[in-house]
Amino acid sequence: MNKYSYHDIILWLEKKGVELYGKHFKIVETDYPIVYKLIAYFLKDEPSCLQYGLNLNKGILLSGPIGCGKTSLMNLMKHLTSTEHKFTIKPCRDISFEFIQDGYQIIHKYSIGKLYESQPKTICFDDLGVENNLKYYGNECNVMAEILLSRYDIFTAKKIQTHITTNLSASEIENSYGNRVRSRLRELCNLIAFENITKDKRK
Repeated sequence: MNKYSYHDIILWLEKKGVELYGKHFKIVETDYPIVYKLIAYFLKDEPSCLQYGLNLNKGILLSGPIGCGKTSLMNLMKHLTSTEHKFTIKPCRDISFEFIQDGYQIIHKYSIGKLYESQPKTICFDDLGVENNLKYYGNECNVMAEILLSRYDIFTAKKIQTHITTNLSASEIENSYGNRVRSRLRELCNLIAFENITKDKRK
C-alpha cells in the first residue's frame, strides 16, 4: 500500500502552480504519467520508483517539446524535495552569457562549485540546447559540454546529482555535445520524456 496519495499531491502542486504562474495554471491529465514519475522521484518513494524504473541515485533528464511545461514542473518539484536534496534551477543560456563575461571560471562555478563552498550543489540545468558555442577571447568553448563532463566526475566521486531539462532528442544531444556527453548522461540521469505530440501550453 502506497503511503502517498498522488492524486492529492497533484492537487496541491496545482495550487502551488497557480500561486507561481497565475490562475490559468493547470496540470493536464495527459501529463499525469510524467508528473507521477517526478513526484515518486522527488519524494524518494522507493516502491513507486522501482515500479517506474527510476534510479534514486541518478538525477533527472526531463525532455519534451517546447512549451510542454518542463521548467514549471521542475520549479514545482523544488517544493516537494527534502532539504538535503534541494536544488537550484539555472538556465543554460544564462550560464553561456556568464561565460562570455567571466570565462572559464564559470565552468568551475557550475561543476566543482565556488572556492568558498565546501560541497558542489545539486543543480537543474534548464533548457539544455538553447545556448550556442560561445567565444571567450576568441576561444570557442562548448560550455555546457564541459560542465556536464565535470558534473559526471563529481557524481561518480561524491554522488552529487544533476538535473536537466531539454527539448533535444538523444541524437540531437549527441550532435550538439558529442558522444562522450551523451554516454555520461545515461549514467548521470534517469530519462523522463514527454511525447513529441505534447501540445505547447503557452499558446
